Amino acid sequence: MTYAHAPTTPRSTLVVTAHAGDFVWRAGGAIALAAARGEKVTIACLTFGERGESARAWREGKDLAQIKALRRDEAERAAATLGAEVRFLDAGDHPLLPTPELTDRLVALYRETQPDVVLTHPADDPYNGDHPAAHRMALEARILAQAIGYPADGEVIGAPPVFYFEPHQPEMSGFRPEVLLDITEVWETKRKAMECLAAQRHLWDYYTDLAVRRGVQLRRNAGPNLGLVHRTLAEAYMRPYPQIAKELA
Repeated sequence: MTYAHAPTTPRSTLVVTAHAGDFVWRAGGAIALAAARGEKVTIACLTFGERGESARAWREGKDLAQIKALRRDEAERAAATLGAEVRFLDAGDHPLLPTPELTDRLVALYRETQPDVVLTHPADDPYNGDHPAAHRMALEARILAQAIGYPADGEVIGAPPVFYFEPHQPEMSGFRPEVLLDITEVWETKRKAMECLAAQRHLWDYYTDLAVRRGVQLRRNAGPNLGLVHRTLAEAYMRPYPQIAKELA
């Protein structure tokens, strides 16, 4: 299903994340799959994660400008590896605060990209307030981009489905793996993108292990569990809005 597209227009995915690395850890597989299908993927990084997610760089003595440049470079290389375009809004992290200007820029991006799918943070994260803030901004901008009277350039959007990617501490964030996405065929691409993020190298193995665990869950829910050896890797998502369908599947 597409929204306000000509028939030959490729499908579009918009990813709204708080920090420069979030899209890789949490949705790198979904991004790589979409790009491999020839779809347009645009990543909106609201901040570089320069204050709260770059501890290694601070300890090495880098200043704020150097850290922003470092995180930009990492995110651009990771996005290119996944086959996506990344936009930096440089809104400042820890804390990430909403402003009318930031809202306008997000609305404009929605209308420019005309997304068929939106990926963003879930509503809760007791360990990082920037993630819920990005969640609220992403949903508010989606609603405003639908409003014909909202003063922003571009055509209004339809109602693209929204998927929440998995937070770092799912058990503490009320996250339920409602959708399990098989990313096995693009796993090596996601891993290469993860390895672009040297500032958060401590997360490489964590998210590799998480993909394996979600892969086990996927196989258990996909059919008979015969105990056969398999290598399946997956990402987990939640859906805040009803799924629209003509048949149950």
